Formats: sequence, C-alpha cells, structure tokens
Amino acid sequence: MAVISADTKDALARDVPTAAHCREALLAGLALYGAMDGDFVTHRNAIARLFWSLLGERPHSIRALAPTRLHRLPTFAIALPQRLAQPPPKPAHKCDRLIEIRAAFLACGSLAAGGRGYHLEFVLRADEVAQRLKWMLRSAGLPPKSVRRTKRFVLYYKEFDTIVELLTRIGAFAAVLALEDVRALRETKNRIHRLVNTEAANLERSAQAAAAQRHTIEYVRSALGLTRLSPALREVAELRIKHPDESLTELGRRCNPPIGKPTVSSRLGALKALADQLRGVQVSAKAAR
Repeated sequence: MAVISADTKDALARDVPTAAHCREALLAGLALYGAMDGDFVTHRNAIARLFWSLLGERPHSIRALAPTRLHRLPTFAIALPQRLAQPPPKPAHKCDRLIEIRAAFLACGSLAAGGRGYHLEFVLRADEVAQRLKWMLRSAGLPPKSVRRTKRFVLYYKEFDTIVELLTRIGAFAAVLALEDVRALRETKNRIHRLVNTEAANLERSAQAAAAQRHTIEYVRSALGLTRLSPALREVAELRIKHPDESLTELGRRCNPPIGKPTVSSRLGALKALADQLRGVQVSAKAAR
C-alpha cells in the first residue's frame, strides 16, 4: 500500500522537532540520505518544504524537476549548501540518532503492507552511507537485514513487530495505527476464512455420513424390511430416509419423544451392525450354494 508510505512521510514532515540540535540532526540527515548530484532530491513536496524550512538561510528555492521515464512521480530539488556537502559526524545523543533514522526514512525509505506481508526498507546509493545507517539502526536495537540491488544497497524489515517498533521510535504514530488496522482486518479475514473452511468441511463430512446411513438403511429395508425392526430403530431409519440432509441433532428432535444426538448415533450404529450381519448371512448363503 503506497498510501501508507506517502501519508507517513507527509505526517513526519509536518512534525518538526523543537530542540535546535534535533532540527540540525534532521537537516543533516536529510542532506546525507537525500543527496544526489549536489542537490537534496525528494518526490514529496512536504519533505522538500521541510528541508527548505530547516535551512534557515534560504539562498536557493525549491525546483520542480521534469519526470523521467524511471521516476514518473513529481520530483523536487534544493541545492545543498557547502556546509551540508560532507557527511556529518555520527550523533552523540540517542535522540539525534533516532532523528537521523527519521531523516533516512523521509529521504530514502518506504513502507508497504500488502497481500505478501509487511515491508519497510531504506534504499541507499552509497555503501558507506548504508553502513552508517545500519550502525544507527543497530544502536537503536533494531538490526536490519540487507541485500544489494544492482547499484543500490537496501536495508529492510519484514517482521510486523519490528516495523512497528521502528516507526514508534521515529514518531510515525499514524503509520503504526494504520498498520494495526491492516493487521486487524487481515486477521479477521483469515479467521473468517478458517471458520468458513471448517464449516464447509463439517458439512461435507455430515453429507457423506448421511449418505452412508441412507445406503445402510436401504439395504436393511431390501434385505429384511423396516417393519421387522424395533420401533426405536424403525423410527430413526424412516426419519433418516425422509430427511436426508438433517443433522443427528435435528433427527433426534423429530423423534417421539425427542432424543439426543448420542442416542440417534447409537441407533444408526445398531442399524449398520444389523446391515453388516445381514450381508454376512447373505455371503454365507451364496457360498453354500
């Protein structure tokens, strides 16, 4: 769901830290992870405006770049000042490290929750920058998995709880709520599917059992006759033939007086035993001839 990623970034871009050192860490992080050919580049207008506002001195404006064949989304660029051209030292404060992770998510991160599960990733252009972010994430107690895609280095997470923890740490609370809604909906659908499948399987077994019971009763009627059965067995046999699709509980309610499911099952078992006995006698008679 691209909407989760876009909405999350827009919400984070509006949440500007109050502490000056956190704002400076956010600016430096955006410049580090969003730099391309001397510009800070992003596809989100809200992130471009955030970076522009954090600069303080604004000698350069936000430029809208023409879409390319690969990136058809709107693209915004701001020239990087000389002071942001070099990677900053690693933050000493824990809050600044989390702010840098937030900046990395805004600049090169994405979040998805679709049919194949949950996925949060950072796509980085340089190995040294990837190693720095990997260190940041490990220092936050959230070591990522990694893979190389052509010329890009990707850090990613697929576990729901880890993704929620990371989003919570960087202040993306709306995204956490959205993911919880997605998981709740998915679990509800899975539970409904399991119940439906279980009910379908139960109905299939009941139909097969009822068909076998009717076959047994038909054999007893042809070989012996239902009138020669005891009143209790005859009643259940006639009810099963008359109501082939009903459950044992429903058949028991039709008896006079009503009986429970175990008693119905016992009487049907007696009919099956009688049918087996009749078949044995019939086989013996044929063998004697």
